[in-house]
Amino acid sequence: MSFLSEDLRQKIIAELPKYPTKQAVTLPALHHVQDVLRCVPLEAIKEIAEILELHPAEVHDTMSFYGFFRDPEHKLGKNRLQVCRSLSCMLRGGEELLAELCQKYHLQPGDTTPDGKFTLEFAECLGACEGAPCMLINDECHVCLTTETASEAIEKLSS
Repeated sequence: MSFLSEDLRQKIIAELPKYPTKQAVTLPALHHVQDVLRCVPLEAIKEIAEILELHPAEVHDTMSFYGFFRDPEHKLGKNRLQVCRSLSCMLRGGEELLAELCQKYHLQPGDTTPDGKFTLEFAECLGACEGAPCMLINDECHVCLTTETASEAIEKLSS
C-alpha cells in the first residue's frame, strides 16, 4: 500500500525529465510532499527514495539539511509566516516585528496556532534587504513592513 497519493507520486515522477539525475529530484520531491501534507513523514521519505532509486537515508539527509522541511511532530499550519531576521531587517525593525507577531498570535518562533491556521517562524535571509523588514507569507514576500501592515496581510488569509 502506498502512503503517497497517486497524484503526488505523479508530480514527483513528472520532475524526472527536468533534472540530469534522479537524485537531483530529491529537493523538488520533498517540496511537493510538504506542500500537500504540510510535513514530510518517514513513510513519504521511504517512497520518495523508492521512486528516485535512492536509499531513504539520502532523502532524509537532504531533508534535514534544509531548515524549511517539517516532520510530523512539527507540522506546518495552513499558512506559513516567516519573518526575516537578517542584519538589514534587524536594523530596520525585523526583530521587533517578530516579537510583536509572537505576542499577538501567542506563539514562539516555530509554533503553530492551535487551530492550525498559522505557523510563525523566522528566516535567516529572504533576499529582500532593500525592503527591510520583510516576511514571507506562504510564497509571497512582503516588504517594508510594520506590525500593522504585516497584521493586515495575515488577516487577509483568515477571511
